[in-house]
Amino acid sequence: MNVAANSLRSVWFAFGTFIALVILAFGLASRQTADPNAPVSLLIGAALGLAFERGRFCFFCIFREAFEEQKTRQMLSIVTAIAVGAVGYALMFGLYLPNPKGEGLPPAAHISPVSLPLILGAFAFGIGMVLSGACISGHLYRIGQGYLRAVPALVGSLVGFGLGFFTWNTLYLEQVSESPVLWLPRWFGYSASLLLTLVVLVFVGWLLVRWDRTTDDASTTSTTARVRTAADLGDLLLVRRWSPIATGAIVGGIGIAAYLRTTPLGVTSQLSTISRSVLDSRNALPEVLHGIDMMRGCVAIVTSTITNNGSAGSVLTMPIINQPQVAILSTDAIVRKPVVVTANDGSESIAIHPVGNLAMAWDHRAFDGAYAARFLSRIKEILETHDWSAEI
Repeated sequence: MNVAANSLRSVWFAFGTFIALVILAFGLASRQTADPNAPVSLLIGAALGLAFERGRFCFFCIFREAFEEQKTRQMLSIVTAIAVGAVGYALMFGLYLPNPKGEGLPPAAHISPVSLPLILGAFAFGIGMVLSGACISGHLYRIGQGYLRAVPALVGSLVGFGLGFFTWNTLYLEQVSESPVLWLPRWFGYSASLLLTLVVLVFVGWLLVRWDRTTDDASTTSTTARVRTAADLGDLLLVRRWSPIATGAIVGGIGIAAYLRTTPLGVTSQLSTISRSVLDSRNALPEVLHGIDMMRGCVAIVTSTITNNGSAGSVLTMPIINQPQVAILSTDAIVRKPVVVTANDGSESIAIHPVGNLAMAWDHRAFDGAYAARFLSRIKEILETHDWSAEI
């Protein structure tokens, strides 16, 4: 079978996959107990997977070739992604925080203290990539390709997160809590810091082009090909490797779109959350992990919480969410009050019943108020109709 036929078949396969993803996203959104972020996460994950695969956007592979073979052209994808992301984040941050020179930080931004544990952690992460042959995201993608050696690497990541949680309080209290948060807009403003960032990235890109020893071949020169037929389009998108600049621009754009979600995006944060949840369910973690829920990025975070104000005798309270949480449910004291009771025959009477108030605050950027109302209605239904005596 010729190359044109293969390319055309790839186009139809990709189109079918795209339609299936859209249908699945609509299915996730239409479920009664739908997570409003699930459809977006599905489409963003698919887009990132396509960009990583077609553009070979792998930190481990890119840096390995740069150091071992002096092939630095592929690093332009990282530089471009940072540049596109810097422009997009400057615009986004400006909307959320017009004056960056105060004490506040943009909500859910990956801005954290710079400390010795951060440097050592980055070094350990790099050593782990070298020993295992890929980053955490790369191992997950390789499972789909049948690379079973990725499984123990991911299990090791879960164990590593657990060890990190056990040592977190010591590291945080001794090093992280007193370390500075280095954020350029706080010193120079958005415009000047963006300009400085772009100038540095352009200089780095110029150096990478100067040092590059990559030899062009048919698989890496697809951006100059003319697209005249569907087969040409399939060959360009699904057969030939995307150029580093195009790949970086796509990854940066996806990163900007992902910021609209109010939780960290990525495999690392999910594995971290799984590890923390498992350990916490077995009471294996300290009662308090100081400051960890205020961190950003790949750390496990608490996105919702429950506060029991009723233990202090309060009857009605309205909690305020604490970033990066997106919802908080307040439970107040249960007191006996007269309420209207409707009998099976439709007659009404006044009786004394135990009554308690539930109050919920949520971030509208995370989900719509209709989801919150449905959640509260479901909680009310369970509390009023469930046979709790059978649970005792």
